[in-house]
Amino acid sequence: MTSSQDLAAFAALLADDTRAGFCLALLDGRAWTAGELARHGGVAASTASEHLGKLVAGGLLAEERQGRHRYVRLADDRVAHLVEELAAHAAPAGPKPPPRTLRESTAATAMARGRTCYDHLAGRLGITITGAMTARGLLSQDAGFALTERGTRWFAELGVPLDRTGRRPLVRGCLDWTERRPHLAGVAGARLCRHALDAGWCVRIGSERAVKVTADGERVLQALLGIEPEILR
Repeated sequence: MTSSQDLAAFAALLADDTRAGFCLALLDGRAWTAGELARHGGVAASTASEHLGKLVAGGLLAEERQGRHRYVRLADDRVAHLVEELAAHAAPAGPKPPPRTLRESTAATAMARGRTCYDHLAGRLGITITGAMTARGLLSQDAGFALTERGTRWFAELGVPLDRTGRRPLVRGCLDWTERRPHLAGVAGARLCRHALDAGWCVRIGSERAVKVTADGERVLQALLGIEPEILR
């Protein structure tokens, strides 16, 4: 059984601006080098290495080495889910301070419109797809998230396999930090996101996690889920 000391020690891993910033950056699902994260966080390489060591030891990050390079990534989807949910709860209520620059404003707008959360779709795009799937009886939110029989057939007809052999849940809700509502995560959310990117329904933009729905994607999502293109722009 987890003790209060264990819980406090775990919480302390994210009770640091630099370490929290590293985890938020790694929500893009990629593996980053220590140097990349140091530059992202505006800290010295030695400082970044110390923080990353704590996050790896605490089980939040996993480390990979290729030659002389050291890469880190979020340990698994459960960690990504935890970070995204904490970010949603930590986001201040009420009006947000205006962006300081045009670039900051553009990036914030793009992230809110559509982005990846580790390996599934988030932002207005993710929420809209989740809502449309629920309205069409593909997804149930009556008592948590559950994929219906109709939803299982829908994925099969799309040619999107759903692996049920691992420990990861087939579907679950992930609280969206910009929309304050749950979007689709789990195996189904990850497979749908991968399919949307591979099929060209969405493309990544900029250097952050933002994604944009393409013209083909607008047509497909309207045909499959009845989503009006204007909602996604």
